[in-house]
Amino acid sequence: MDGHKMRVILHCGVIAALLLSVAWATPQGADDHEGHDHGPHTADHHHHLHHGEDESHPQHEGQQSYALSKPNADFTFALYKKLSALPEPQSNIFFSPLSISMALSMLALGVKGDTFSELYQALGYAEMTPETVNVAYEHIFHMLGHEKENMQLDVSSAVALRSGASVVDKFLEDAKHYFESEPFTVDFTKRDVAIEEINKYIAQQTNNTITDMVKEVDSDTLMILINCIYFRGEWQKMFNTKLTKQADFHVDENTKVSVDMMQNQGLYEFYEDKDNFTTVLRLPYKGSASMIIVLPDEGKMKEVEDSISTSHFKHWIDAMEEGRVSVHMPKYSASGKYSLKDTLTAMGVVTAFLDTADFSGMTTEPVKLSKVEHQAVLRVDEKGAEAAAVTTVEIVLRGIPRPQKMKLIEINRPFFVFITDRSTKSILFMGKISNPAAK
Repeated sequence: MDGHKMRVILHCGVIAALLLSVAWATPQGADDHEGHDHGPHTADHHHHLHHGEDESHPQHEGQQSYALSKPNADFTFALYKKLSALPEPQSNIFFSPLSISMALSMLALGVKGDTFSELYQALGYAEMTPETVNVAYEHIFHMLGHEKENMQLDVSSAVALRSGASVVDKFLEDAKHYFESEPFTVDFTKRDVAIEEINKYIAQQTNNTITDMVKEVDSDTLMILINCIYFRGEWQKMFNTKLTKQADFHVDENTKVSVDMMQNQGLYEFYEDKDNFTTVLRLPYKGSASMIIVLPDEGKMKEVEDSISTSHFKHWIDAMEEGRVSVHMPKYSASGKYSLKDTLTAMGVVTAFLDTADFSGMTTEPVKLSKVEHQAVLRVDEKGAEAAAVTTVEIVLRGIPRPQKMKLIEINRPFFVFITDRSTKSILFMGKISNPAAK
């Protein structure tokens, strides 16, 4: 601990949680249902990801997790367009498409017929086999939980089961195998206790950032599927806090707010897409994650928002080149809390919410999906951190760069933010920040 100092670093904390609530399709007394109580499965159920924690990943693992890269990106932009069109738009939009896709894919393990095909269609998996999808998620879980030294990226799933519920063993086994899900039992007839237990689980998985996700539960709930993503990263190039100063952010033509504008300069990857009125900037974290800022030209947010798509996003990522950039970016927080039932119904997930839903792969009870709740939180802020670690940095020669003109990228108007993971080619989070000062 000799000579350790407090240093101010810029951290980004991003957290998401999603709940899927499955309830009886027809009102029935809880006492009518006999079943066996499921504790966690202890057997290490057909596990075949064999390399050790410090070993590199076999190449095929990355490729298998890439199988979902395009459909998950398509789902991201389709879902964004629905959320941005909600009747009461929030000043900022922020969600984790990966968390939502994961939870719905875990749900798909237990559904059949139209309930299944509508779910896979909405997720973009209609042309894929469940085996391909499930194995890809198995690898995504494995890859995301791997890189601990420079960043924390934890993904977790669980099934909160009604005590005594009759649940198909294969569903719980597959949920554990592919989604690392652990079941735990909850007495939904004691609502306050059930709410407390589920919120406690989510708080643990999100580093106590989302502590009151569940406000109420139905007493006829059979199970709640939970998916959490927690990410914390440290910039590769830290912002010097001494350069942070008050500046104007133009929310719209008539509104401006004062923000803490951070500044940094150095070599960054960026791309100016003049055809699509956009500047794109990558701010890498240590590790495999990056923040991608998509900054529409002044007055062009609507055009970019209407046209943004997987192909645009891929083009931007592929076209970025490194150059000298002066970055001005506000410190900001954003959060989103959504009930997704109507949104998913509009995207074609209809039968799951009806009494005709087929959940026979999950339970012998007549059940349907009652609620899909999602919450995501983003913080980009400066915090003190105690550095008591030894870091070795390898420096390699990369040729003498020619002097380059410094490009100024000033993020002083509404922008899109993405947090992506290189190891799985996943969009972990997406948001639109219209007002960084909004609480």
